[in-house]
Amino acid sequence: MNPADPSTEQQGLPPPRHRKRDRPPRNKRPDCNGFLVIDKPLGMSSAYVCTVIRGKSGGAKVGHTGALDPLATGVLVLCLGRATKFVERIMGQPKRYLADIDLSAFSTTEDLEGELSPVEVTESDRPLRDAIEGVLRERFTGVIQQAPPSFSAMKIGGRPAYKLARAGEIPSELQPRPVRIDSIGIVAYAWPKLTLDIRCGRGTYIRSIARDLGRSLGTGGHLTALRRTEVGQFTEDHAQQLETIPEGDHFDQSVLVAIGTLQQD
Repeated sequence: MNPADPSTEQQGLPPPRHRKRDRPPRNKRPDCNGFLVIDKPLGMSSAYVCTVIRGKSGGAKVGHTGALDPLATGVLVLCLGRATKFVERIMGQPKRYLADIDLSAFSTTEDLEGELSPVEVTESDRPLRDAIEGVLRERFTGVIQQAPPSFSAMKIGGRPAYKLARAGEIPSELQPRPVRIDSIGIVAYAWPKLTLDIRCGRGTYIRSIARDLGRSLGTGGHLTALRRTEVGQFTEDHAQQLETIPEGDHFDQSVLVAIGTLQQD
C-alpha cells in the first residue's frame, strides 16, 4: 500500500485478505502431447513415475492410465498434454499380466508385503497341472465375481480401503463385484510356484486371483511378482526405461507416441 493512501481502517473497509501464492500453470509444456510408455521399475509407485516425468519434461501435464502397485513392474502408459483426455478410454482397454503365485501360503495383503499364513499340503494333495488348468477354465474365465483385496485403493465411503484396513475399520474381505477375465493360462508350474499369463478387463485384481485360486485348489495362494505386459495396443516393445528419458529441452515430441496412433475401442 502506498504510504500516502488512507488505510483501510480509515476508509471503513475490512483488512485485505492475503492472496494465495500464485499457482504454476497446469501445463508448462503445451508442445508435448502424446503417450509415453514406461517400464515401471520395481518398488516405485505409479504416481511417483508421473512426478519424475513432470520434472524431466519441465512441467508437462501428465496422467497415468491405471496404477501398478510398487511391487509390480511393466507397462505404465502415461498421457501428456492433450492426450490426457484419453485417460479413461485407455483405462478401459484390456490388460495383460505375467503373475507369479506361491500356493504354499496365504497373505494378509495377498502379496509379499503382508503376514504369511502357511497352508500344509501333503505331497499327495498337491494339485497337478491338469487340475489347475481345469479350475482356471471353469472358475476364472469370463465374467466372474471377485472381492478386491482389503489392502487396495478401492474407495469405501470416499476413503481408500487400505487405510481403513490398517485401522481395522473394514471386514477382512470386501464385497465381490463382476470383473472380466478374457484368458488365463499356465506358463510354468513346479510346486508351490505357479506363473500365469492373464488377459483381463478393467478393475481385475491379480492378487485376488492368487487368493481365490488357492481357495479353489485347497492350497494357499499369494502373489510374489507381477509384470504388466500390455495395455490395449501398448506393449513392452513400446516401453522405455525411466532413466533413459531425456530432460529439459531434449524432452520433446519425439519421445512420445502420437495421439493419432491411438486405436479405436
